[in-house]
Amino acid sequence: MKITLLGTGGPRPDPRRMAAATLISLGDEHVLFDAGRGVMVQMVRAGIPLDRIGPVFVTHHHFDHIGDLFDVMLNTWIAGRKTPLTIYGPPETGRIVEALTTRVYDKDIAWRSLGEPTFGGWRPIEVHDVVAGPVVDTGRWKVSAEVVRHGEGLGLPPAFLARWTCLGYRFEAEGKVVAISGDTVACDGLDRLAKGADVLVQVCFLARSEIRGRHFERLAEHTLACADTVGKIAERAGVKTLVLTHHRPRPEAADEALLAEIAEDVGRDFSGRIVLARDLMEIEV
Repeated sequence: MKITLLGTGGPRPDPRRMAAATLISLGDEHVLFDAGRGVMVQMVRAGIPLDRIGPVFVTHHHFDHIGDLFDVMLNTWIAGRKTPLTIYGPPETGRIVEALTTRVYDKDIAWRSLGEPTFGGWRPIEVHDVVAGPVVDTGRWKVSAEVVRHGEGLGLPPAFLARWTCLGYRFEAEGKVVAISGDTVACDGLDRLAKGADVLVQVCFLARSEIRGRHFERLAEHTLACADTVGKIAERAGVKTLVLTHHRPRPEAADEALLAEIAEDVGRDFSGRIVLARDLMEIEV
């Protein structure tokens, strides 16, 4: 089993990092978690056969996690995908895919299906809206989901929060566990996902020294876990390897120093292995 970090950044453009996307490969199966900016270009750079990608698991509906979802749908088909592409995600994932395929890119699909028959006609997309609990069990690997907290304390309207579900995923195969935190702060769902994980791929947006001013204090408390908490989360869960991702864009001159600071911050609370995620990094599990 191998993890490929396709995108380790966030919503703001960063020349050094594409947006959120993590791939778990098991033999000739390539399971994708999120589809942020640049995901398919990164797949090509990593040498992943595009027709072998899937299923796709979406953590939540922020742009930096689904911005290139249609690119995944389209280019897996153009590359030779013959079977439906299955997508799992929180409630309303199906609505988003339906809009993309029937109201945004419907002419693109029709043109390629009718005008380029060598592709063999559009291959369907199967979407499953999911919540906490078991999601898939193929007999070779299985995935379960937990609801995590991403913005619930920001004072968003109740009507919006009723539609706002964010997930993390737990991938199990070959007697090993990889947890994908999604965007979250410390919460019970994250604790369950990470418990005993061989690898936790964890959002860690800021070093402790960057948590200054009310905006970033609220962000670290309610939106994205930062270096003041992620070590405690991983240590409490008994994680073996902690991969820190979803980095804040920083001036290039300060980036390496702040990443080193993050590792030092987290290492105060976590006794396991710490990996600072970089685009196209591969991690054997």
